[in-house]
Amino acid sequence: MLYIMKKEIDLENSKVLYSAKTTKEAFENDWDIKSGKWSYDHGWFAGINPENSPGMIISKADYFGNIMVDFTGKTVLPSTHDINLMWNGSWDYAGNMRGVAYVAGVEGWWEKKVGIEKSPDYKLNVSTPLFHFEPGKEYHIQAGSIEGHIFIFIDGRLILEATDPDPIDSQKYGKVGFEAYCSSIKIKDIVIRELAWNTRELSYTREF
Repeated sequence: MLYIMKKEIDLENSKVLYSAKTTKEAFENDWDIKSGKWSYDHGWFAGINPENSPGMIISKADYFGNIMVDFTGKTVLPSTHDINLMWNGSWDYAGNMRGVAYVAGVEGWWEKKVGIEKSPDYKLNVSTPLFHFEPGKEYHIQAGSIEGHIFIFIDGRLILEATDPDPIDSQKYGKVGFEAYCSSIKIKDIVIRELAWNTRELSYTREF
């Protein structure tokens, strides 16, 4: 179980929509390179992008609904920041850029923050500088949303959550993606789940 405010996420009963070994075949068959330089590298998908812009791969398939993206990620030294992903997403072919999407980042936002934002207008931004990040270390990252309740866990610990008052239509936007933003990163062990969850009642026990 994963716990967010007033919800428990039942991973055991969450439908697995995507789970493939991180192979060259999976990289070529399941993902599109949109920007930056991406390649398969000995069990990892490696993204390199020195520019101040998203260097992205996105899923060829759509994954609709209340989903969570689960993967292992790390920066490749000397790169020290920005392991980023998107879900409930889209690609703007006219502008050749990310369209509607939730975007989560680890050690991003220029000032070493974990955060989530909503593309393309970026009027929803939530972040924290309180996560201690070690460049080059592998992290287990889980990020997703339930009816606009967005969250990110790192190594099993809830780092950030927020509720979007105008949620993305998860039945319309279904792309998942990863990005290197002025960074060099590697990712592996990607699992995408349609989340099963239950409401939980929260209250305080009287202390006096």
